[in-house]
Amino acid sequence: MMRQRDINDKDWLFEITPKNKFFSLNFKEVWQYRDLLFLFVKRDVVTVYKQTVLGPLWYLIQPLFTSVTFTIVFNNLAGISTGAVPPFLFNLASITVWNYFASCLTGTSNTFAANAGIFGKVYFPRIIAPLTTVISNLVRFGIQLVIFFAFFLYFYFKGALITFNEYTIWLPFVIAVMGVLGLGLGMIISSMVTKYRDLNYLIGFGMQLLMYVSGVFYPMSLIHSKMPHYAWIIQYNPVAYIIETARYMLLGIGEFPVGGMLYTLILTFCIFIIGVLLFNRTEKSFIDTV
Repeated sequence: MMRQRDINDKDWLFEITPKNKFFSLNFKEVWQYRDLLFLFVKRDVVTVYKQTVLGPLWYLIQPLFTSVTFTIVFNNLAGISTGAVPPFLFNLASITVWNYFASCLTGTSNTFAANAGIFGKVYFPRIIAPLTTVISNLVRFGIQLVIFFAFFLYFYFKGALITFNEYTIWLPFVIAVMGVLGLGLGMIISSMVTKYRDLNYLIGFGMQLLMYVSGVFYPMSLIHSKMPHYAWIIQYNPVAYIIETARYMLLGIGEFPVGGMLYTLILTFCIFIIGVLLFNRTEKSFIDTV
């Protein structure tokens, strides 16, 4: 007869315990749940436009129509100059980059409320939920970037003074910085939304306001030349430096803002750390307030 082993002597594969650390970002645990992360990303990419008439074409329609609108309103009517770069291509580059940041921020800002049902039933690293949003939006960004390159070639062979440069290979790094910035801000807002629901109403308005002060449809040099007293608003906005840098890499216009990108990297790191701290703190008790 086999002797029954004491349950205390049993070797457990995993042990789920409350997080006691002030800061916890277990990359090893996230890697162990990579299959779940992949399934969540696949779900978001496939189901967003699953029951729509145009389906994935919405990935293309939105930036194209927005770029046309910006070209008509800001370049043709308001007379904002984009130099030697065609206004439509200038706006398309800006909108493509901005959309990725905006989608990451708005998508992660409602993490706890949107996933309260599954969070309360099964355990997995909670940070997988906002990471899913960032990665799935990266797929959409990739599709829109292909469309940008198609229009880039069209205007290039028509004689437009646009070109890539030696910094273009660093574009993935710039996009990664923008994703981390959106992730950090989104986790901060998501942690606050669990107690202050009215923040949900401010996100949409806040994103529109942020777009206007991020240089999406105008170069930063325009603010310095025409409104120098308000240039500080742009100078302290990290998103503006990311968009300006991306335009420099994609179109070869302007100058590479070395100091601005260094400031952006430091600020992005700080925002991400604060976001993780608040996220870890909120996940322990959010189920009681959501």
